[in-house]
Amino acid sequence: MIAGPLLWIFAALGAFMVGVSKAGITGLSILSIALFTQVFPSSKQASGLVLPLLIFGDFVAVFAYRKHTQWHYVWRLFPWTALGVVLGYVTLGRISDHATKSMIGGIIVSLAALSFWRRYISVPNDQRTAALHWSVAACIGVIAGFITLVANAAGPLMAIYLVAMRLPKMEYVGTAAVFFMLLNLFKVPFMVDLGLITVQSFGFNLLLAPAVLLGAVAGRWLLIRVNQTLFEQLVLALSAIGGILLFL
Repeated sequence: MIAGPLLWIFAALGAFMVGVSKAGITGLSILSIALFTQVFPSSKQASGLVLPLLIFGDFVAVFAYRKHTQWHYVWRLFPWTALGVVLGYVTLGRISDHATKSMIGGIIVSLAALSFWRRYISVPNDQRTAALHWSVAACIGVIAGFITLVANAAGPLMAIYLVAMRLPKMEYVGTAAVFFMLLNLFKVPFMVDLGLITVQSFGFNLLLAPAVLLGAVAGRWLLIRVNQTLFEQLVLALSAIGGILLFL
């Protein structure tokens, strides 16, 4: 566990990345989780610390991008993701941190590789999107709900799914913002009941909130300057890197 001034540097950088990921490049969210796991010895404790920061970033992103939200993608995924949250709540006390990180990392890296493959095989874009059966959304939703309760690491999974839907970058960010706001608010009672969000941890969140806001401003500045192809490549690459980091 990191202590002293270095702890605050890591925490502030992690909070800044939360803001950038919410308002710009979504894949950075998993890197912020990796930083917070260096601040706290338990990934479960880090998960409770990060959640209020994510919600703050969600509100900022929804305010900025709400007009671009594609609601049918939100409602297609949310019921399955809520089911995954409940499953994560039931099993959280029965799995180790190491097993959790390895499982999440394996899932994310595998899906990122699959998504890269789908982008470059000789299949028209409209057929790639159509090939994603509703069961794929259900499977991704349940897994994402499970791992978001355990480690707040659903971002890469949802990024891979939304990139596969070929959403323009503004619609992508607007849809992701609303989806994660609803999902993270849904998680709060479970995290409080598990003792992972406390008065003390929330006080820590308030001190880091300005870094999230600064990151959101930087993320919006970056988003409007990145073209669609580079945006999708960055999201997938950062998701894969985040999955690998969970192994290490």
